[in-house]
Amino acid sequence: MDTFDSRLDLTPLNTTVDAIRAEVGKVIVGQHQTVDLLLTALLADGHVLIEGVPGVAKTLTAKLLAKTMSVNFSRIQFTPDLMPSDVLGTSVFMPKTGDFTFRQGPIFSNLVLIDEINRAPAKTQAALFEVMEERQVTNDGTTYHLDEPFMVLATQNPIEQEGTYRLPEAQLDRFLFKIVVGYPDAAEEVDILRGHHQRRNLTDALDAVSAVLSAEQLASLRSQVHQVHVEDNLFDYIAQIVQSTRANKSLYLGASPRASVALLNSAKALATLRGRDFITPEDVQELATPVLRHRILLTPEREMEGGTADEVVSQLVKKIEVPR
Repeated sequence: MDTFDSRLDLTPLNTTVDAIRAEVGKVIVGQHQTVDLLLTALLADGHVLIEGVPGVAKTLTAKLLAKTMSVNFSRIQFTPDLMPSDVLGTSVFMPKTGDFTFRQGPIFSNLVLIDEINRAPAKTQAALFEVMEERQVTNDGTTYHLDEPFMVLATQNPIEQEGTYRLPEAQLDRFLFKIVVGYPDAAEEVDILRGHHQRRNLTDALDAVSAVLSAEQLASLRSQVHQVHVEDNLFDYIAQIVQSTRANKSLYLGASPRASVALLNSAKALATLRGRDFITPEDVQELATPVLRHRILLTPEREMEGGTADEVVSQLVKKIEVPR
C-alpha cells in the first residue's frame, strides 16, 4: 500500500472490514472479489444483485454478511404466486377497534435477502421500486419509512428460464452492483470439500460467525465514505464512461445518470476499503463492470454475434482517456 498523509482516520473502518472478511472466511472459501464488492456496496449504501448458477453459495454469502452485523435480517423466497402484500405488508381489520392496522411485511428489516428474485411476476417486482429507491412504503395513502440501514441482497439464477420473469429495467437500475459469481478453482473446491468434511452441518458453521458491526458503527463508517476526496477530472472521467454507453453502436440502451452516481459513490467506498481518502482512476475502472453490466442492453445484432455486456463495458473503458 502506498504511503500518504490521510485526512481521515480510516483505521476503525479497515479494522472492521478485516474482521468481517475473517468472519465470512470461516465458512466461505475464496470469493474474495464478491466479498469486497458486498462490503463496498454496504459502505456505499447500495443494493446488490448476485447472479450465479445453483450451488456457488450466493445465498450463503448473503446470510454470512448479515451474521456479521448486529441488525435485523429477513429472507424472502420469491415465487410465481408471491403478491406485493406478501413483501410490503397489508392492512388488517381489527375488530376490537373497528379500524384497519398496517401489518408490516418482511421488507421492513435492515438487511433483506431476496432469494431467486426473478421468480416473482411483474406486479410483485414493481412493489420493490419505491422501497428500494426511497426507503419507504406507501399503503392506503400512508407512508411508512424504513429504519436505517436498509440493504437488499437479491440472488438470481441465469441458466434456468422456466418459471422466471425478466427483471424490469427500472428495477435493475436500482441495484448498485450486479455481481456475477463463478465456479471455484480446483484448489478452492478441495478446500470446500475439506471444510464440509470437518463440519457436522452448516448450522454449526453459521453459529461460529460473530457480529462485528452495529448499525451505529456502520452509520459512522458511511459518514467517512462521504468525506472521500474526488478530483474534478475524475468527475469528468466518470461522466465520460457513462455517456459513452449512450452513443455506442453495440448498445440498444445506455446507462442512466443514476449509474454515474453509483459509480462515484462505490468508488469512494472502495477507496476507503483500500485505505485511501481519495479515489483514483483505477477505482473507477475496477467498478465500471459491476456498476454498468445490468444497466445496459445489447443490440440484437451484437447478441447474435455472441457479445456480452461485460465485453462492451471493458471496451468502452479502454477507449476513455485516463486522467493523470
